[in-house]
Amino acid sequence: MNGQPLTDQAPADTAPLRLGTRRSALAMAQSGMVAREVTRLTGRPVELVEITTYGDTSREALAQIGGTGVFVSALRDALLEGRIDFAVHSLKDLPTAEPAGLVLAAVPEREDVRDALVACEGLTLEELAEKLAGAGRAARIGTGSPRRMAQLNAWARARGAQIETVAIRGNVDTRIGYVASGELDAVVLATAGLNRLGRAAEVTEHLDPELMIPAPGQGALAIECTTAAPALAAALAALDHAPTRVAVAAERALLAALEAGCSAPVAGLATWGHQHELRLEGVVGTADGATLLKMSAHGPIVLDETAEQQAAALGHALAARLLDAGAAALMGERAR
Repeated sequence: MNGQPLTDQAPADTAPLRLGTRRSALAMAQSGMVAREVTRLTGRPVELVEITTYGDTSREALAQIGGTGVFVSALRDALLEGRIDFAVHSLKDLPTAEPAGLVLAAVPEREDVRDALVACEGLTLEELAEKLAGAGRAARIGTGSPRRMAQLNAWARARGAQIETVAIRGNVDTRIGYVASGELDAVVLATAGLNRLGRAAEVTEHLDPELMIPAPGQGALAIECTTAAPALAAALAALDHAPTRVAVAAERALLAALEAGCSAPVAGLATWGHQHELRLEGVVGTADGATLLKMSAHGPIVLDETAEQQAAALGHALAARLLDAGAAALMGERAR
C-alpha cells in the first residue's frame, strides 16, 4: 500500500487493510474481533497497527487531561494522515462532536451494557458492605468514573451502607490487581470489556441498571474511516447493527445536549421495547451521591434513514428536562 491511504482508487484489492488500535489488551482484543469479521466479509487480510494515545501514557485523572478524546485523537490523526485505513474505538470514548473528514462506518451489535463488580472473596456489593461494616470500616471500592461514584454513593446513602469510592486509573489487570493485593475491597469495571478479554468468571456481581446506569455508548464499538474511502466505508457498513447504532445515538445526543464529558457524573441508557419503542434513561448527579436526578423518555422510532435523527431528538428532549431540573449545577458546569 506504500504508506498511502486506501481510497476507491487503491489498485491492490488484496493488500492488507491497516486497522489502527490502542495498545491495551482490551483494545487489541476488540480490534482483533473486528479484524476477523472484516476479513470474513471482504476476503482482505487485516493487520493491526498499534498506536499509543495520550490517555494511555498519562497517569492523571481523565478530567485533568481532557476527557474521553484523549483515547481517540491519536487514532484519528493516523487516519487523516493515511497511516491507517480504519480504526476501532470503544464508542463511549468518542467525543460527541462530528469530526471533519471522518465517518462512523459501523457500530456493531452491542455487548452487555452493565457494569460489573469484582470484589474480594466473591462478594456482592450488599454482602461486601455488610461484611466490612461488621469489621468496623467502610468498603473501599475503586473506579475511575464519576458516574459510577455518584451512583455507588447514592446506593450507599439510600441503604445506610458505608462505602468509600477511590479514584483509580489503569488497565484491567492493574485495577483487578488492587483487589487481589488487598489495597481495595472491590473495583467496578464494564462487563463488556471483561467478556471480551475472557475474564467474565472474575465478576462477582453484575450491577443491575436500576442501581447503576451505564455510560452513554458503553458496551458498543465504533469503526471509523475517512470520507475519502467510500468503498471501504460501504464494506465496513456490513458490520453495522441498526438497533445498536440508533440506541447509542439517543444516548450520545443526551450527553452532547448536557455538554458533559467523562468528568461529569452522567449516565444514559437506551433500550428497545415493543413495537419499535425506544426508552432512554438518564442520570445526572453529584459524585458524593447526595443528589441524583434520574429521568426517562420514550417514543416510537422507525428504523429508516431518519432513525438516528429521531433518536437524537429523544436525547435532546430528555436533556432539556434534566437541565430544567438543575442538572447543570449538579455537574458543576453552566449550560451555555
